[in-house]
Amino acid sequence: MKKLILSVVVLLVTQLTIAQDAFKEDAIKVIKASGSAAQMEAAKDQVKAMIPEAKFEEFSKDFDATLPSLYEAMAKIYMETYTHDDVKEMLKFYESPVGLKISKNAGELYKKSMEAGQEWGMELQGMMMKYME
Repeated sequence: MKKLILSVVVLLVTQLTIAQDAFKEDAIKVIKASGSAAQMEAAKDQVKAMIPEAKFEEFSKDFDATLPSLYEAMAKIYMETYTHDDVKEMLKFYESPVGLKISKNAGELYKKSMEAGQEWGMELQGMMMKYME
């Protein structure tokens, strides 16, 4: 009897682990499909200006090596926020024409948004100075 109960527990834990792995894989697919990878490339390009050109290739390899852990952390957040069914629906969306367009343009949109944010920050800084005098 103990062996039967132990076998059932092991089977249930195994199935739960497999389901969680599939959920995490799907969450990572959504993260990448949503354009986050393109945003990371845009961020890497911004950092490029601060690194000597001779060291950029080495930096790029190190930067890229950090991305899997970032995606794992982001997947955990998605898994805490959404159900697996939600994530599957997101995948369907990102496979649609408009979803593919969003993903394709994410990097450029990120760059332009950062520029707009920097311009706004400068304007805000000027306004703050007016009130701090």
